[in-house]
Amino acid sequence: MTEPVSADPAAEDSGESGAAVVDFVLVSVLVTALAMALLQLSFALHVRNTLTWAASEGARAGARLGASPQIAQDRSRELIRQSLSSAYAQDVQVSRRVEGGVAVVEVHVCAPLPVVALWGPPGAVTTRGRAFAEDQ
Repeated sequence: MTEPVSADPAAEDSGESGAAVVDFVLVSVLVTALAMALLQLSFALHVRNTLTWAASEGARAGARLGASPQIAQDRSRELIRQSLSSAYAQDVQVSRRVEGGVAVVEVHVCAPLPVVALWGPPGAVTTRGRAFAEDQ
């Protein structure tokens, strides 16, 4: 007996059987890695924006009439702890100075850059918030 001949040339075994599975695995690993990198970048931007917001709110609290720099520092730290983690609220500094004849309260926050989830190199993200002092 002779083997039946197929009319479809793609049906012949050309040595590439199973290649689609390998291609799928390689491409899905690449796409997953890109998606995770994009998510981590988004998270790092979220952390930076949250720190900037907390610094600005702290500066506004410290700029109120009769407020002290300690109030600005405490408010910023409290907001950072509530929003992110207490590890991000370690380095919060407050200064009061005159710029262009106007008193300004500035809150400076230095925190880790989240490279993998919330872990990363310390001091890599630096941001500040400023507000005009009311007691001028």
